[in-house]
Amino acid sequence: MIVVTAPAGDIGHQVVENLLARDASVRVIVRDPSKLPDAVLQKLEVVQGSHADADTVHRAFEGAEAVFWLVPADSKAESVTAAYVDFSRPAAAALKAEGVKRVVGITALGRTTPLAGKAGYVTGSLAMDDLIASTGVDFRALTMPSFMDNILMQAASIKNQGLFFSPISGDLKLPSCATRDIAAVASRLLTDPSWSGQEDIAVLGPENISFNDMAEIMSEVLGTPVRFQQIPFEAYKARFLQFGFSEAMAQGMTDMADAKNRGLDLGIERTPENTTPTSFRQWCEDVLRPALLG
Repeated sequence: MIVVTAPAGDIGHQVVENLLARDASVRVIVRDPSKLPDAVLQKLEVVQGSHADADTVHRAFEGAEAVFWLVPADSKAESVTAAYVDFSRPAAAALKAEGVKRVVGITALGRTTPLAGKAGYVTGSLAMDDLIASTGVDFRALTMPSFMDNILMQAASIKNQGLFFSPISGDLKLPSCATRDIAAVASRLLTDPSWSGQEDIAVLGPENISFNDMAEIMSEVLGTPVRFQQIPFEAYKARFLQFGFSEAMAQGMTDMADAKNRGLDLGIERTPENTTPTSFRQWCEDVLRPALLG
């Protein structure tokens, strides 16, 4: 039995689909089962509730061999520690109590750099990994750069103004990965009983690419000019506060962007093993263009 958390999310729903395609036995933890397609619900077990709740995770982890662990975004948390570490404490206890053998988690790049200690969401995510590792479970932490799919959060601006924004330098070439590739790596590990121990696994995409490079590719794929605009970090934080983020989480987003701008995601050497296939151009053709143009 494989337990999937956040199964209605961008990565989680793809993990579920991949596992079902492999004829795996799947159990999901979900607050609202109606967010899952009926065809999917018919093929898996559902434990309704939050995976921050002790009773819920104990019920879900009972008899499970593997768990896919992903902490959902909490824009109103009182701190990044609360959002990642405190959220995960009940699950860490349940992993030990229920004898789960393997965990595959979604986390962030940066552990190998001195920037990791003040990198907002990344700092919280790495501390969450330490908590999971402390249980002694066999653990693969999938360490991520920024997701290509995050561009969709600015879809309206791209479509209506031909602009997208970040406080990160437009010329800085950074790794970027597609969520479908993350889900593919996670699904492979979840269905492979041969590995053991604890290890970070980077998922870097096929190339390092700048926001200016992305703008040029988007312009070509969409057939309309798209331009990147760098904004001040203060303005970046103010945007999240306007969206209703707590002060701590808005600052966490800003600290993460600042650390990435200073090279947080460049501490891992690219290898054939950590290079995933979907290029930004392919992602734009397959995902962005249909989202914007129908």
